[in-house]
Amino acid sequence: MKIEKLTAKALERVDFDRYLLAVSVGKRANELANGAAPLVDMDPKIDKFTDIALVEIAEGKIAISCEG
Repeated sequence: MKIEKLTAKALERVDFDRYLLAVSVGKRANELANGAAPLVDMDPKIDKFTDIALVEIAEGKIAISCEG
């Protein structure tokens, strides 16, 4: 899947809140960098942590909530 379609799908999951998506991808990428196992069939040795995080969010594997 192309990055544009992935991003659009991920944005839908966060009600089109670009800031929330950016923060969520960054947080999940950090978790992956610190040894968390990917929730999708991607290899952290090959794929970027941010790409893995974006796919996880787009596929609904990660629950995103806006706590204020």
